[in-house]
Amino acid sequence: MKTISFVVATKDRPADLRRMLESLALQLPLPDLVIVVDSSAVPVRPLVDQFHHRLPLQYLYHQPPSASAQRNAGIEAVPADIDLIAFLDDDATLEPDALEKMLGFWDSAPPDLGGAAFNMVNHPAQAFPRLKRWQLVEALGVYSGEPGRVTPSGWQTMTGFVSKDSYVDWLPSTAVAWRADVLKTCRFDEFFNGYSYLEDLDFSFTIRRGWRLAVVADARYAHYPSLNRHASNYAFGKTEVRNRLYFVTKHGLSYRKCWLGLVLRMGVLLYDAAAGLDTGPLSRALGNCAGVADEIMHRTVGGLSSRILPETPIDGQK
Repeated sequence: MKTISFVVATKDRPADLRRMLESLALQLPLPDLVIVVDSSAVPVRPLVDQFHHRLPLQYLYHQPPSASAQRNAGIEAVPADIDLIAFLDDDATLEPDALEKMLGFWDSAPPDLGGAAFNMVNHPAQAFPRLKRWQLVEALGVYSGEPGRVTPSGWQTMTGFVSKDSYVDWLPSTAVAWRADVLKTCRFDEFFNGYSYLEDLDFSFTIRRGWRLAVVADARYAHYPSLNRHASNYAFGKTEVRNRLYFVTKHGLSYRKCWLGLVLRMGVLLYDAAAGLDTGPLSRALGNCAGVADEIMHRTVGGLSSRILPETPIDGQK
C-alpha cells in the first residue's frame, strides 16, 4: 500500500481544524504524516499538539496567509520517500473508510494517473443555475453541461457527487491526493495569493496536460464551509475577475469568451440582488465591476502582458 502525507493549510479556524483532525485520527490506516501549515493570527499549535498521540503530525507556521503559499510550504516539507501528497481543507472531514478506499484505488491506478479527488457527499446546489442551463451559453463555449470540465472560456464545471469513478479536467483542492512525483516539478502559482480563488483550478489543469485526473466514488468526504470566511463579497467579486482572466490568459484559453461569461454572470448577480433585495450579490457584482475597471486600466496603461504574466514560472518550478 502506498504511503501518504496530508498537507492542511489553515487560518483562524480552530473549531473546524479540530473536527478535521478528528476525522483523520479515525482513519484506518492512518496517514503516514499530517503537516499543518498555519497562518492564524493566534497560532493553533496548542490544538495540533493535542493530536500528537493519535496522528503523526508536523506543525509549520507561515506568514503572510496564502492558501497557495501554505500548500507549497507543506509540499516542501513532505519526506522524499512518500508516494502520495494529499490536500485537505480545514473545514472538510473524511468518512472513516475514505483513506482506505483512496489508497486501494491508487494501488490499482493506471500509471498515467496524476491525481485523484475524494468524493463530496454534501455538494451544494449549483450557483447561477439559470445561466448555466441556458443552451446558448454552452453553444458559445462559455459553460458546459458536463461535470468536471474546463470550457474554452476558462470557466470550470463542478463535478458534484459521483456514483462511479470518473475522469475529469480539473480537481478542487478541498480533498485530493496527488502522485508525489508529479509535485516534484509543480507548485501552486502564488499569483493566487490571499484567498487564492481558482488556485486549485490552475494547479490541476496544469497537471492535466500530462496526467489523468480522477474522482474516486467510494472515498467520501463532507465539506462544511466555515462561517469564518476570509474575504468579503466585494473583495471576492474583485478577486474572481482578476484571477479568472489571469487563468484564461496563462493557459491560452478564450479571453473574449471569458469576458462574455463575466458579463453574463454580473447580470445574474444584479438580477438576484434586485429580486431578493439582497446586498450580498450586489456587493459581489460591485466587486466584479471594480475588478473589470482594474483590468481595463492595467490593459490600457501597461498592456495585458505586463499585467497578466507572472514573475514566477508557470508550473511553479524552482
